[in-house]
Amino acid sequence: MTDLAPLSSTGRTTLGRRKHRAVTDRAALHAVLDEALICHLGVVRDGVPMVLPTGYGRDGDMLYLHGSTGASSLRAATTGLDICVTVTIVDGIVYSRSINNHSMNYRSAVIFGRAEPVVEREAKMHALHVLTDHLAPGSWEHARDVNAKEFAAVSVLAVDLAEASVKMRGEGPGDPEDDVAADLAWAGVLPVSTVFGEPEPSADLTGFAVPAHISGRAAAGR
Repeated sequence: MTDLAPLSSTGRTTLGRRKHRAVTDRAALHAVLDEALICHLGVVRDGVPMVLPTGYGRDGDMLYLHGSTGASSLRAATTGLDICVTVTIVDGIVYSRSINNHSMNYRSAVIFGRAEPVVEREAKMHALHVLTDHLAPGSWEHARDVNAKEFAAVSVLAVDLAEASVKMRGEGPGDPEDDVAADLAWAGVLPVSTVFGEPEPSADLTGFAVPAHISGRAAAGR
C-alpha cells in the first residue's frame, strides 16, 4: 500500500491460527483505525480484566483515547501496566452449508502498549481536535470551543502504534468438498455496512439548517 514501515512481529502480535489472514502493511492498520468509530480498551483493574468501548482518534502512529477524568478504565490504563486496544469492522456474515463453518468477513486491529496521559495544554487540545475529527469531522471548526471546565473534566491518553497486528477475512464460505458436492443448503455472504441516515435536528434547535459537514457525510452514506 505504502512505503511505511511494516507492522511489528512480536509474540503478542503474531497470529497463532489462520496466519494467512495477517496483514503486515502499516497502512492497513491506519485504514482500519480511520474507518471504525469506536475501539475497545482492555485493562486490568484491581486484578480483574475489564474491556470497555472507548472513543479514539489517530494522528500518524499515535492513538489517542479519551473519556471522563472519573472513568476507572482510563485511570487503570495509566498505572504502568500494558493495555490492549482492539477495533473490529464487520463486513459480512458468511453462510455455509454446515453450521460449523459459518463465519464473518471482517477487518480487525489489535494494539498493545502503555498509555501515557496527555496533560500539556497544547498537546491535549491537539489530541481533542484529532478525537473530534475522527468521530465528527468538521465539528471542531463549527461548534463552540472547549471551555476550561470541560477541558479539566476530560482525560486524554496516548498509545503508540509500535506493537500492533491486523487480521482480515474477505472471502466466501470454506465448506469441505463433500458438503459442496451434496449442496444441501444455500451458501454465500450477506454484506454488512455502516450507513449514516438523515440528520435529526435537536428538538430545541431554532434557526439552523443542517451544516454542510454533516449533510455531506449523510449524503455519502458512510
